[in-house]
Amino acid sequence: MKAIRRFTVRPVLPEPLRPLSDLARNLRWSWHAGTRDLFRSVDPERWAAAGCDPVRLLGGVAPERLAELAGDRDFLDRLDAVAGDLDAYLTGDRWYQAQTDRLPAAVAYFSPEFGITAALPQYSGGLGILAGDHLKAASDLGVPLIGVGLLYRHGYFRQSLSRDGWQQEHYPVLDPHELPLDQLEQPDGTPVQVTLALPGDRCLRARIWLARVGRIPLLLLDSDVEENDPGERGVTDRLYGGGSEHRLLQEMLLGIGGVRAVRAYCELTGHAAPEVFHTNEGHAGFLGLERIAELRAEGLDFDTALEAVRAGTVFTTHTPVPAGIDRFDRELVARHFGPHAELPDMEVDRILRLGGESYPGGEPGLFNMAVMGLRLAQRANGVSLLHGHVSREMFAGLWPGFDPEEVPITSVTNGVHAPTWVAPEVFRLGARQIGAQRTEEALSVGDSDRWDSVADIADQDIWELRRSLRELLVLEVRERLRASWRQRGAGTAELGWIDGVLDPDVLTIGFARRVPSYKRLTLMLRDRERLTDLLLHPERPVQIVVAGKAHPADDGGKRLIQELVRFADDPRVRHRIVFLPDYGMAMAQKLYPGCDIWLNNPLRPLEACGTSGMKAALNGCLNLSVLDGWWDEWFQPDFGWAVPTADGVGTDPDRRDAIEAAALYDLLEQRITPCFYDRGRDGLPDRWIEMVRRTLGLLGPKVLAGRMVREYVERLYAPAAHAHRAMDPDAARSLAEWKARVRAAWHGVTVDHVETSVTGATAELGSTLGLRVRVGLGGLKPEDVEVQAVSGRVDGEDRIADATAVPLKPVGAPDPEGRWVYEGPLALDRTGPFGYTVRILPGHRLLASGAEMGLVAVPSEDVVEAAGLLMR
Repeated sequence: MKAIRRFTVRPVLPEPLRPLSDLARNLRWSWHAGTRDLFRSVDPERWAAAGCDPVRLLGGVAPERLAELAGDRDFLDRLDAVAGDLDAYLTGDRWYQAQTDRLPAAVAYFSPEFGITAALPQYSGGLGILAGDHLKAASDLGVPLIGVGLLYRHGYFRQSLSRDGWQQEHYPVLDPHELPLDQLEQPDGTPVQVTLALPGDRCLRARIWLARVGRIPLLLLDSDVEENDPGERGVTDRLYGGGSEHRLLQEMLLGIGGVRAVRAYCELTGHAAPEVFHTNEGHAGFLGLERIAELRAEGLDFDTALEAVRAGTVFTTHTPVPAGIDRFDRELVARHFGPHAELPDMEVDRILRLGGESYPGGEPGLFNMAVMGLRLAQRANGVSLLHGHVSREMFAGLWPGFDPEEVPITSVTNGVHAPTWVAPEVFRLGARQIGAQRTEEALSVGDSDRWDSVADIADQDIWELRRSLRELLVLEVRERLRASWRQRGAGTAELGWIDGVLDPDVLTIGFARRVPSYKRLTLMLRDRERLTDLLLHPERPVQIVVAGKAHPADDGGKRLIQELVRFADDPRVRHRIVFLPDYGMAMAQKLYPGCDIWLNNPLRPLEACGTSGMKAALNGCLNLSVLDGWWDEWFQPDFGWAVPTADGVGTDPDRRDAIEAAALYDLLEQRITPCFYDRGRDGLPDRWIEMVRRTLGLLGPKVLAGRMVREYVERLYAPAAHAHRAMDPDAARSLAEWKARVRAAWHGVTVDHVETSVTGATAELGSTLGLRVRVGLGGLKPEDVEVQAVSGRVDGEDRIADATAVPLKPVGAPDPEGRWVYEGPLALDRTGPFGYTVRILPGHRLLASGAEMGLVAVPSEDVVEAAGLLMR
């Protein structure tokens, strides 16, 4: 029989055990070993059965066991110590509070997904895990962040396999009352709701759930409320599900509803209001519109409000390809805004222009969420050094006239939250060297360039650690593989072979990630005979553990999984290569430490950053990767191996795959397996152990989320907060009026004549070139612009590389035609082909970059020829 109504019955804890409830409902337990150990001791078997989830554990512990614990003095002492530790963590000063700069009072961080723990499955892949690690690191550092997302009642899908290896999707229903969440309520107990207006006099309502991530409140909006019609109730049903309108409503709720949720939370709790709003990818871009609407309600016009909002906004892009960006039909967006929908007092045309692809190659009929995000943020970044370069090229059309390297998109390379991803065995080894407290600080704060104490760990200890982690992985794989085959319909009598799957003494390779085509899940299958020889080599075998999900609508990705699964099902090799379905955080925390090699072979440069290899490295796993994302930035031969790329012009995709697969096999055969299996005098693989040591000691500190969040604070949040404070209504109005005046006059801004003090085509190193430039300012004044000499080494096509810009100064008054003369010195500080040019940019103290407005005036061809702008 089916129940007609469902309740969640929560346990009543005896008074001495009440602190267990607070510990369970703060997600710090997910990265604090002492708290997890305490919960495990409550009931070890039930802890394992509950998926290591304290809320589920406490919901199932027998009253007799609770009564027993309430009288257990040793347990109560441990409980008091752990509860006291949490209280000190939540209330004490941390890194942020020790900074002398006037940092933001609060930062609101918006993301469509958050991967905090498997017990709160609100993530699909790297973006969500990164967002979760960002919150955890912010908590460890004391950064006053407020996280904002959506609560998906089905989360992302659970994955299994059919008998023939085809991906199956399942969407279990999540009950918020059974999750580590609390509903945000008014003082009288009424649930707080936010409301969005929809076309046709409809409304979208959402309640707000609060997850406590250490010191960080995470607000999750949930549209499954009784007051909504069935269609609106399903807006937050699935992560990345539904058609265009469904996604649009999700993103409106996240951005607009999210700002309203933050305002309600701050008003109810007294939390400081955010000075900075951080948009993690374009999905939350509508938050800028809501903030403009707030300021317009205070009497500001649209342009003034836009400047005020931009000053305090940071936008992070995570995609290296246009196809990864959400784009909506303009008419669909137009229908959802304006007089009969949301933000009724805002001109729909102004909204559409913010997301319009009004640049060469853009599609006028589409509304681009990333483009809107960039236009609404004064500061933007990619997520690795290479991705910053790719992003500047991809979005260069928004800043016409500027070289890609001058496009105002910087980069902050992602990091990972070490306390979440470092295996307990690795932590204990570090604690033996420097103590638990110093180890915890080193992993969380991330303020060191190197961990020198790793050098003092004995070779034998490193090798024994690596083998023990591999052995744990073997046991985990066998258990998961057996469960997978049972789901595929196999009987117990068919599965005896699983007891021999993998070997704790064999070189183990891991490959686990989402399965879009560019990540090339099946590149390893390119030459199956060669791969089989590697797997079954009599003296130097390898074994491979593979996991990953394809998007439910991506049949191409599902075919790749099926191809891999069918190969792994072959009785000849199935003890050496496995595919594990339902890749998620719980699996990942066992997989990264247990592998010796972490494999990554995307099509370069389509991996924005990729953080799975970072998590593996923190456990002493070596990386084998294409030079893409973070690996392009930090690769050293001591940390692993680089797969050569065949990305030359004219290389077709099939040939490229063939070349790179062959290079992968060569590395495994000729360099990697000998390094692992060759032994020194003491019977240990000396070179391999030294690479593990250097990975831990030198690469480990680089890949920390603590380092990443400190960079965000210092390079983006603090400048954004300063800009926000400077942009009061008068300043914002003045800047908006100035920009309008500059844009209107810019067609008359010209570089009319350039002359130099050097007449020949050569000059000596160290000499100084005198520049004299005549410019037209089109009615603007010298204080409205900056005239620059731009110089540097030139290539064969006279393009300036490593350019240096030097401002020139006006001399005297304008001539009768209104032309101004600018002069300045230009130092010839390098030998070889050298060139310069002159340009004019808008100049204002409140601009974050000279390229911000996308306006530049350069010499005409006639002026260039007359000036002789190139010296060799």
